[in-house]
Amino acid sequence: MAQKAKITVHPSFEIGEISNRLFSAFLEPIGTMVNGTMFNPKHPTADEQGFRTDYINALKKTGVPAVRLPGGNFVSAWQWKDSIGPMSERKVHLDPAWHQYILNDVGHDEYLQWAQKVGTEALYTVNMGTGTIQDAMDLVEYTNHPGGTYWSDLRRKYGHEDPYNVKMWYLGNEMDGPWQLGAWDKNPEGYGHKVLETSKAIKWIDETIETAVCGSSAPFMEGFPNWDEAVLDKCYDVVDYVSVHHYHSAAPGDIKALLGGALYYEDYINTLSSMIDYVQSKHRSPKQVQISFDEYGAMVRPLQELHPGYGRYNMARNHYRFDPERKYILHDPDNMPERQFPGGDMIQALSMASIQLALLRHADRVKIGCMTGGLPALAASNHDHVWKAASHYVFMDLLKYAKGTSLQTKVESETYDMPGYAIEDTSQYTGKEGVNYIDSASCYDKKSKRLTVFAINRNEESDYPLTVDIKGFEGFKPVSVYTMQTDDLDLKNSFGNDTLICPKEGKKYTFKDGEFKLHVKPLSWNVFVFEKEK
Repeated sequence: MAQKAKITVHPSFEIGEISNRLFSAFLEPIGTMVNGTMFNPKHPTADEQGFRTDYINALKKTGVPAVRLPGGNFVSAWQWKDSIGPMSERKVHLDPAWHQYILNDVGHDEYLQWAQKVGTEALYTVNMGTGTIQDAMDLVEYTNHPGGTYWSDLRRKYGHEDPYNVKMWYLGNEMDGPWQLGAWDKNPEGYGHKVLETSKAIKWIDETIETAVCGSSAPFMEGFPNWDEAVLDKCYDVVDYVSVHHYHSAAPGDIKALLGGALYYEDYINTLSSMIDYVQSKHRSPKQVQISFDEYGAMVRPLQELHPGYGRYNMARNHYRFDPERKYILHDPDNMPERQFPGGDMIQALSMASIQLALLRHADRVKIGCMTGGLPALAASNHDHVWKAASHYVFMDLLKYAKGTSLQTKVESETYDMPGYAIEDTSQYTGKEGVNYIDSASCYDKKSKRLTVFAINRNEESDYPLTVDIKGFEGFKPVSVYTMQTDDLDLKNSFGNDTLICPKEGKKYTFKDGEFKLHVKPLSWNVFVFEKEK
């Protein structure tokens, strides 16, 4: 048995208010995300627009607050005007980002109407690659203006009388990446100026909206954080968020590195926050631009060949490649291939949960979080069915309990070291020393007088005698304790068997003099809920 561990929280040590958008999802038409899962006119549950109502209903039950759409790399060449109106008049385009045909059977209106059916807020991404400022202005006018103009009346003509009232607009996607159509990696000031003029123009069309400018696509980018600073310095006064992405990778079998990836997210957030504060100071601005972490994930990837002597990894050299054998793909939504992630559900759930806890620990600066794979995490699916993977239960715990104010969470536990490693030339990680086996975050909902402590045991072998010290919360007592764990790390939930891995109510604990004590199992997800006695 491992040494004792301790978590301490106190109501006086607040981090910041938790945004309703912090635990949201991301959607892009890659593979089956749209074609087959969201949209399949031949599915038995398809509605009049071809949307799978089994999937809509499953997501609706989760209450997912927001979905960023329609992409992604896809939007940097998407011509939204060719995706509206009668299906017979819509234009088919190539999507150079993902080498696929875009039929536009799911177009601008369909994305927003699908979000309405799910009951979630649409966070819209604008084409700032090949798109123009006028395109963006027309888009917002079509989408949000009540009527009386060409574009707003065209929306009404096409069957949507009321404006969609989209409030959040992302001005581009990963614009520092050479893989992006119309990339600005060589000209951050030019992109920043374009955002300045675009954000100004669309806010003059609808002054209730918020906008986000692209920051770096990953902390590995050559320009980070100088590129971000140069961009934000041009447009600070007219934007509300910096949009950033990151995908953490670890080698197969290296669970410690996979679950310790949250520390790299925190490094990224801390650097971004300092950069934003610096630019805010330069602009003498009373406004603090916030962070939108609108694509993130954790994955297992095999180690690849490195190329010593190249110097710092050259993104351009890697992405300016042309394969004469590559073909464009026409996706058939009724012939969706099975997508299976390696390993079982539990490690995947914990790897994403560790990132979500990192975002929660920075709730004062990170106000939007859109998990890549968030929709399948909430509602796993195949060609025929929808079910709950283990990630569903973690996500739902956060949606239910992570409300109110994020609190500083002091953890004392055994630690481990993560040696530095490189997945390939880009994804190179410096080592980390003294990583706590217990990963935790907490929040206090003052309205309901509810304190919630989330904890992950990163240890693969040992359970921990854990003490949660809540002495500062006088009169509080435990009301719910949940643990999710499995000894079989290859186990997966499936349709008809989606409770193989799910939270179980814990009853073996003690509580005395403000100290809550129990044992947490290896590689487990734990939720401790306390409420004030009435």
